[in-house]
Amino acid sequence: MAHSQSSIDRPLAALHEAALAVASNLALDKVLRQIVESARALVGAKYAALGIPDGSGKMAKFIHSGMALEEVERIEHLPEGLGLLGAILHEGRTIRIPRISADPRSAGFPPGHPPMESFLGVPVRAGSEILGNLYLTEKEESGEFTKSDEELIELLAAHAAIAIKNARLYEQVGRSAIVEERSRIGMDLHDGVIQAIYAVGLTLESARLLLAPEEHEEAVDLIDGAIDGLNDAIRDIRNFILDLRPRRFEGNLSEGLARLAREFQANTMVPVTLDAPREMTVGVPIPVSRAIFFTVQEALANVARHARASEVTISTQRQDHAIYLRVTDDGCGFDVNKETATTGHGLANMRARAEERNGTFRVESQPGAGTTIHLHLPT
Repeated sequence: MAHSQSSIDRPLAALHEAALAVASNLALDKVLRQIVESARALVGAKYAALGIPDGSGKMAKFIHSGMALEEVERIEHLPEGLGLLGAILHEGRTIRIPRISADPRSAGFPPGHPPMESFLGVPVRAGSEILGNLYLTEKEESGEFTKSDEELIELLAAHAAIAIKNARLYEQVGRSAIVEERSRIGMDLHDGVIQAIYAVGLTLESARLLLAPEEHEEAVDLIDGAIDGLNDAIRDIRNFILDLRPRRFEGNLSEGLARLAREFQANTMVPVTLDAPREMTVGVPIPVSRAIFFTVQEALANVARHARASEVTISTQRQDHAIYLRVTDDGCGFDVNKETATTGHGLANMRARAEERNGTFRVESQPGAGTTIHLHLPT
């Protein structure tokens, strides 16, 4: 009897340790990684992964554990949420099978993917919302996952859901604090630094008027160059202020987008084409309109800071129960496949807003070919 009790206590103790490890982090990326590592260790799986859906049935993130770097590099592309992975996402229930290849729901593996047979997949659920799916394959000792394994992972998934929600809340609070600080810095720059630079420019203008061009041609040229440099500095600071100072959304999306376009054009001298007719935005719920407004604000700030664009286009379209936003610039572009590009300043905020509204966010860009931001939100 003592032996039986000990055999019960060991998995529970392991689950307790795993849950504590998951809950110990507040950074979302670390939480997701810890969930995957803890799940794999808990049931002795060779491989584990956590898929985070993007709202359209595919995976926005796919965190994996157990594969060596050279194995990962051989895979043509990571799983996209099809087959068994998609079944868990759509059915919202656990799937445990001895052989992946024998299940009719299986869609096979991407080219270069290591072979896998035994499978345990569990949704990570918070109420009716599926935050992600835990996948485990290749039970190392017995070759097949047991009912006890299933129960342990389901318990871990419940802890994981709480940890993910906490981490997201922590990030939202952090973003709010950052926005407040950015607003203060923007005001300081506008009210202090720009005015000081402008005053220096006026002094130089006065000095230039006192010099006869025919007698002091070289000095006049130097002063003109200094004035041009100060004007460039003012323009650059205004571009930063576009990024630093959040604008208030007054509730009218059509007017709000027009105001953002006017302010951007006035500060950057880059022409903006706005295709957002009032009939396209009437009746859009306020939370959705707010998400679109702030996405456009963030996108224009990124254009001002990074793109070196000569033209920007903003357009909206309505579908049956959704609204679609596109922001395009003809600037320098960037490599979207680089991790620093996909998680860099601004883009992460836009992606988070889309996820909060159960929408999708996508970036198209390549060096020298401009950038297009796509946002699709259900209404």
